[in-house]
Amino acid sequence: MTACEANFDGLVGPTHNYSGLSFGNIASGQNQAQASNPRLAAKQGLVKMKALHDLGLVQGVLAPQERPDVHTLRRLGFSGSDAQVLRQAAQHAPRILAACCSASSMWTANAATVSPSADTEDSRVHFTPANLTNKFHRSIEQETTGRILAATFANERHFRHHSALPGAEHFGDEGAANHTRFCHDYGQRGIEFFVFGRHAFDGQQPAPRKFPARHTFEASQAIVRKHRLSTPHVVYAQQNPEVIDQGVFHNDVIAVGNRNLLFCHEQAFLDQTGVKQQLHRAMQGDFRVIEVPTQAVTVQQAVQSYLFNSQLLTLPDGRTLLVIPQESRNIAPVWQYLQALLAQRDSGIDELKIFDLKQSMSNGGGPACLRLRVVLNAAERSAVNPNTLMNEPLFTMLNTWVDTHYRDRLAEEDLADPLLLEESRSALDELTRILQLGSVYPFQR
Repeated sequence: MTACEANFDGLVGPTHNYSGLSFGNIASGQNQAQASNPRLAAKQGLVKMKALHDLGLVQGVLAPQERPDVHTLRRLGFSGSDAQVLRQAAQHAPRILAACCSASSMWTANAATVSPSADTEDSRVHFTPANLTNKFHRSIEQETTGRILAATFANERHFRHHSALPGAEHFGDEGAANHTRFCHDYGQRGIEFFVFGRHAFDGQQPAPRKFPARHTFEASQAIVRKHRLSTPHVVYAQQNPEVIDQGVFHNDVIAVGNRNLLFCHEQAFLDQTGVKQQLHRAMQGDFRVIEVPTQAVTVQQAVQSYLFNSQLLTLPDGRTLLVIPQESRNIAPVWQYLQALLAQRDSGIDELKIFDLKQSMSNGGGPACLRLRVVLNAAERSAVNPNTLMNEPLFTMLNTWVDTHYRDRLAEEDLADPLLLEESRSALDELTRILQLGSVYPFQR
């Protein structure tokens, strides 16, 4: 068995809701206060996971966070029983309560940065949970994320787990949403591509003016050091500040890569020509770029459709598959571009697969947001917790689990319901037994 790129998707949690918490994420803001359907959201994610497994890809599952996060609410001064804590927060700080109920851990592209053993000095797979300091509701995820990753990739011989970077804006780290790995073969040393929004210690450098640049150059440098990566095999690039101000809050909203192919918008990077030249040199000339022109797809249309928040995958037969959300089909210029691309001989993309992920999309996350890429060789794949790998029995079991524990409607006023907390904990307690994760949640410890 050769090395492969496995996708580990986040299970949507029982408190999936639309609270509009993510400034700079246009979809999140536009759908604030709409009622959500957690059951449907989880099932839409499971359908995608199962479909990719059925195509012969290695597909895993990452558990959601415990929400409502009563532990954090207590740290913020709310006291009494769990029900009293929720009631006090709802009365005096409803936006804080909403943040502590967010199910945003479903977007595991932000969970961590992962470097394969082929790239690292000690020949182990390295994981660093993202600190996500720019958004309070995400900054509280890192400890549990680290425990879930450690329970999923538990063999210390093969896997190295780091703590998150310091939780300060100078080291804002958004994880794999701003990280891509290019290679000729998954099992060989690759080029790790780190994209950042701004320089934290140099205020003279370009930066967006309207929306925040969440990820810093200094954070990327720190991950390179922690993961023991070889400098000649690392490329840094700055996001175009102008597209951040148009809603491109992460690089994976404007670019996606796989093996020796980069699929991006022509306005993705600050120095687009220089970035492409660096990647061509690092990949020794064997590198392709599909660059979508603004005249074909505007930045606004790219953000609306999440064209680039797609999964670019290599199928077992060597063909390249682009996984896109239904919204990419619904926006005419985007769909026309994709059809023209497929019609080109040897365009670099051989097939499209469309999924209905509306529950996730309405909160600002497409197919690529939902998964964390982990390159594994044969021994490492055998060392992964087998209970977290998708197959027919697990798919059936998790659908039954969702039907048992999840509501089909959740509005913001429901977040203070003590029964929601009980339902969520009951669901997660059962899930840790299904996936055999051990005690990863605060209520279990």
